[in-house]
Amino acid sequence: MPKGHGIGRKLTLATEQAPILIQLTLLDLIQEIGDLEQRLKRVDHALAAYADTNANVQALLGIQGVGITIATAFVARVPSIHLFERGRSFASWLGLTCREYSSGQTRRLSRITKQGDRYLRMMLIHGARAALMAARRKAANGKQLTCLETWAVNTQARVGHNKATVALANKMARIMWAVWTRHEDFNGDYALRFAA
Repeated sequence: MPKGHGIGRKLTLATEQAPILIQLTLLDLIQEIGDLEQRLKRVDHALAAYADTNANVQALLGIQGVGITIATAFVARVPSIHLFERGRSFASWLGLTCREYSSGQTRRLSRITKQGDRYLRMMLIHGARAALMAARRKAANGKQLTCLETWAVNTQARVGHNKATVALANKMARIMWAVWTRHEDFNGDYALRFAA
């Protein structure tokens, strides 16, 4: 069976070649997929209309890896960004900071805590993955990278793709806090200072 975007057209062609007993079921599936695609378009238009009227969403959209879905989800689900004193507190609330097992002079950091809102953390990690892939494509094409993109690509080379993605998501959470609370525009060349 066909997969991917525009599946309705592909299924229609597959239905013509299917046995007669299966064709009615496939036609029902094609209709259901078409209805779902229309509902998704309506939701996308509603999110875009909301994003146009909300200054916080507009500010967050300037961050690389943050799209309308992520920005509107954060504005809708974060109770108040001003409850967090700094970006690290916000990243910790999302569960993107390392669990610490320290004793005396020995500092041990392990995996992220995964505390907090699972949906927001997942969305931000997906955004970080997209931003990391875009930075890698830019580097492969010989284009100029921002400081944040350079940091992300170097981190990936050092620790691997998945750890670099989570590290970038942590950095993005701190950047989101700074943009949201200070009402400053995001600049990828000052992002490392911005997210401190």
